[in-house]
Amino acid sequence: MTAVRSARALLFDDGGRLVLIKRVRPGRGPYWTTPGGKLEPSDDSLEAALHRELMEELGATAQVLGRVHVVEPTTEHPTRQHVFLAQLLTMDPSLRCGPELTAGHLVDHVPVDLLHTIDLRPPELVPLAQQLARSQSV
Repeated sequence: MTAVRSARALLFDDGGRLVLIKRVRPGRGPYWTTPGGKLEPSDDSLEAALHRELMEELGATAQVLGRVHVVEPTTEHPTRQHVFLAQLLTMDPSLRCGPELTAGHLVDHVPVDLLHTIDLRPPELVPLAQQLARSQSV
């Protein structure tokens, strides 16, 4: 069986902070995810899916700098997540159009040196984001 593919962004703003989605659900502690989502039939590529998802979730445009990681599927999360490094170009929350608008999803800008203090999922992205921030001018 072929895993569902998704595109996600380690999206850095002008201040070097990571742009994340904070998810808040009743009866559970908050957790953060990178913006992105599943490849749709209308998407020509994973990068096209990422651009679409950034607009839907954040009202954002970004310069995609390349794929930096793949999170392999598990029983709990059966999606193969292709993680891209990206630089935020513009963000206008009024352009958001995805289901995240009503599902307890908040946009959050988190300094890289504070990533260890939040529940970022998947957690393997914390050291990757820190390494990329140190090695790049993002």
